[in-house]
Amino acid sequence: MTDISQKTYAPGQHPDLPPPALTTGVLGWMRANLFSSVGNGILTLAALAVLAVVLPKVLDFVFFDAVFFAEDRQECQALGSGACWAVIIERFQVSIYAFYPDELRWRPNLAFVLLFVALGPLLFDKFPARKQMLFFSMIYPFLAAWLVVGGLGLEPVETNKFGGVMLTIIIGVTGIVGSLPLGIVLALGRVSNLPAVKIVCVGFIEFIRGVPLIALLFIASTMLNYFLPPGTEFDLLLRVLIMVTLFSSAYIAEVVRGGLQAVAKGQYEAADSMGLTYWQSMRLIVLPQALKISIPGIVNTFIGLYKDTTLVIIIGLLDVLGVMKSALADPKWNGLAVEVYIYTAVFFFISCFAMSRYSLYLEKKLHTGHKR
Repeated sequence: MTDISQKTYAPGQHPDLPPPALTTGVLGWMRANLFSSVGNGILTLAALAVLAVVLPKVLDFVFFDAVFFAEDRQECQALGSGACWAVIIERFQVSIYAFYPDELRWRPNLAFVLLFVALGPLLFDKFPARKQMLFFSMIYPFLAAWLVVGGLGLEPVETNKFGGVMLTIIIGVTGIVGSLPLGIVLALGRVSNLPAVKIVCVGFIEFIRGVPLIALLFIASTMLNYFLPPGTEFDLLLRVLIMVTLFSSAYIAEVVRGGLQAVAKGQYEAADSMGLTYWQSMRLIVLPQALKISIPGIVNTFIGLYKDTTLVIIIGLLDVLGVMKSALADPKWNGLAVEVYIYTAVFFFISCFAMSRYSLYLEKKLHTGHKR
């Protein structure tokens, strides 16, 4: 085969030469990411050495020596020396639905499926029939509440039967969806030139951020009843949803305020020079830029809120962690805390990792600057 570098070509007609072998493919990726310098090479080799020692033991514990089917802990220990996943398999349904009636579990299942249909047009601008589906997204919260709680033709289910993964998703999604618009309004109020509006927003934000969430949950579960008229019933889960939303909105407000301050002053002046009103300039020019800047902080706040849903166990609500910890009180499975915590950690990791990956996708999609 003739070497193209030794042939004679007319000016401008020389074909492109192939890139060096060490800059493409697997070798190129390893050179750029694992061995780009002496220090990185040493760290890579050290990490491989640690994995060589730790990984086989982890695989033995999790898979090869694990027991997946057993009647109790003693049988697990007799069958294998690894993890006893039998406790997770036996308690799996309870970890998802807790005490929700078996014959009605199709309702939260349907609400969960419709959640992704409702989020699709909000998260992805190329979602099929996006404009029409946005109306479904607007009515979804009411539809989901009707499906899960019941009423109006459906058998009612008391919220004290909610728990497990279902309760975690309800609290997390409600807090995330409700706190974002409220946080944006609070951020605009905090930077407002109207003294009364600014004082109210600053007071609310600083009070909420100065009190831990667990204290606010105690207020919602106990002290709030003292301020209500005698005989008034205020559902505990609804109180928790309101308090979690308010708590998260205060932190979102500070994140968005940072984004507003990062927008160049010239952008405000340009909006004024075009004759735009305050709300037009915020909607069309300032807020889109501020929210793009604030994406990492907003998602970080959402992830923190989602993990903080485990605090509801303090006031008697059993989320996925609370339900799984209750399994340890059963004499059959007592002493299997490692398996329970691994299962819970995997659930939260999958949820939080999905949010972080969408955050990266959104940042890349909205990136308009130049790489340095």
